Amino acid sequence: MNKICTLYVMVLLPALLAIPSVYAASPDLIVYGDYVLTMEPGAELLRDGAVVIDDDRIIAVGPRQQIDRDYVATRAISGAGRVLMPGLVNGHTHTAMTLFRGMVDDLDLMTWLNQYVFPMEGRFVTPEFVRVGTQLACWEMIRGGTTSFVDMYFYPDDIAAVVADCGLRAVVAAPHIDYPSPGFTGWDDSFAAAQSFVQRWQGKHPRITPAFAPHAPYTVSPEHLRQTVEAAAQLDAVISMHLAEAPSESAFISQNYKTSPVQHAAGLGLYRQRLIAAHMVQLSDEDIATTAAATTVGAIHNPTSNMKLGAGISPVPAMLAAGINVGLGTDGAASNNDLDMWEEIRMAALLHKVSSGDPTALPAPQALAMATRLGAAAAQLGGVTGQLKVGLQADLIQLNVADKTRHLPLYDIESHLVYVLDSTDVVTTVVAGKVLMEERKVLTIDESALRSKVQARSDEIRAALAAQQKSAAP
Repeated sequence: MNKICTLYVMVLLPALLAIPSVYAASPDLIVYGDYVLTMEPGAELLRDGAVVIDDDRIIAVGPRQQIDRDYVATRAISGAGRVLMPGLVNGHTHTAMTLFRGMVDDLDLMTWLNQYVFPMEGRFVTPEFVRVGTQLACWEMIRGGTTSFVDMYFYPDDIAAVVADCGLRAVVAAPHIDYPSPGFTGWDDSFAAAQSFVQRWQGKHPRITPAFAPHAPYTVSPEHLRQTVEAAAQLDAVISMHLAEAPSESAFISQNYKTSPVQHAAGLGLYRQRLIAAHMVQLSDEDIATTAAATTVGAIHNPTSNMKLGAGISPVPAMLAAGINVGLGTDGAASNNDLDMWEEIRMAALLHKVSSGDPTALPAPQALAMATRLGAAAAQLGGVTGQLKVGLQADLIQLNVADKTRHLPLYDIESHLVYVLDSTDVVTTVVAGKVLMEERKVLTIDESALRSKVQARSDEIRAALAAQQKSAAP
């Protein structure tokens, strides 16, 4: 008997204690990568690593050898020839506007808005329009490796329903404006609807954050912006708003309120709330300092949309140097004309080099951080996503860097991601531990049915555009 006890203590007990507890309750998924980019500050590239996922969260990140020793998952996704990294965060878009993609181009912001976008929205935007356009946007984002986005568009309940179904993560912001808009006569009913939306969705879905979306300082009066601030404070809700977007906005605010858009917003209390400030192009040094002092404000840089509309170049390097969380966004497909975040990453890296004459102005690692870790923080999702880190949500993507000749040679992963790869190289998209795309096939949206619905809506818009152009002809 003593010999048996000795054998147990010396041999069997240590062996049993060495078996990880996860064997008793295996994690759901392990995703591998020949290259793992965690996007944690200061973290080095991990060669031949893996991420372990249980339910919707990351429970381990490490070398393959260590992960394979400690975990046996229900399912595994190979990482051969692949980069594994956090999913991208699109900090500002208008998803349903995919149905206005290419409708009209090459115009300044106010002409584009007042003569085309607002009239077409008044005519065509319905709950069904929004559902179809949002599905199209979500398909495009899943396909391109975007796992989280900040949306601002009409009928937010329908947007949230599509997001819930397709598996993405979103801050869905309910717009309210002083003028008639789809479904509303003006401020009173649109603001009331926004309040109701935020109250209904708060805490109701793990991937959806409801928010307020007063359109902009030039479309919402100071007294009404104060109402948004008060409501957001009472509900502890996020606010998303266009801010300091174009010279015309700065001129309007200067003429009417004798200040800049940023100082105007800060003076109304917006900078005391969790604010996602989209565009932030027309900024003075004082505006940058004010924004840096407001630790609850994130800025979203939309390089393609800003260039296309001639809005100017956001002082992103100065904002980053001041410690502001700056993310990237595509804006809507009506002014971009796509939702490809890889284009925004590359555009941001290049634009600030040429505008400053300094090729070191925005290095590749910084551009990637703006699309992941910094972007999540700017979108008020910093404690949720944006890094491959234990405890955060399992939002991650794989890109193939081995099966195309144009990928060769490969020296630096971060450089490759910014200057070589694009959305077609994304092969896997995972959000909250659920695989939304595998081997380039989107699993949560019926592409064929979607194409038919998009065609029907676009035929109607095309006919309306033709009639408008005919009536405007001399």
